[in-house]
Amino acid sequence: MNTFTDLAHFSTHVGQSLGQTDYLLITQEMVNLFAQATGDYQWIHTDPERASRESPYKTPVAHGFLTLSLAPKLMAELYRIESVKMGINYGANKIRFANAVPVGSRLRMRASLKQVEPQNNGIRAIIDCVFEIEHETKPACIAELITLLFE
Repeated sequence: MNTFTDLAHFSTHVGQSLGQTDYLLITQEMVNLFAQATGDYQWIHTDPERASRESPYKTPVAHGFLTLSLAPKLMAELYRIESVKMGINYGANKIRFANAVPVGSRLRMRASLKQVEPQNNGIRAIIDCVFEIEHETKPACIAELITLLFE
């Protein structure tokens, strides 16, 4: 994990990697809980028997937005800024779900600090995130995420 003393120190890393996380196992339970939370019960995610018969993946796959929703957890594994009192997910400039994430696969995230803009008492950080599936060359998701960080 990268530890930065303050936002000024973090800002010096524009254009650099923030690292990559360990792999996280994507389970059917995670997918089912996400379906319950969002109301998205599409069979390709929640019906293993039907998915094995009818899906081109032959197994259930995680919701694309489940993959994306892991960003805060995975970001917290990559870096910490000692002076930050609060962080807010501000949005995204671009999100692409490039590859399905089969249940039972392992996912990790690589990130780099693309841009930093000053804000009142903080910064707006744009972070390039790539969600990778173990043993796959094509990423699951590529996202340019925006975070507000305050001291």
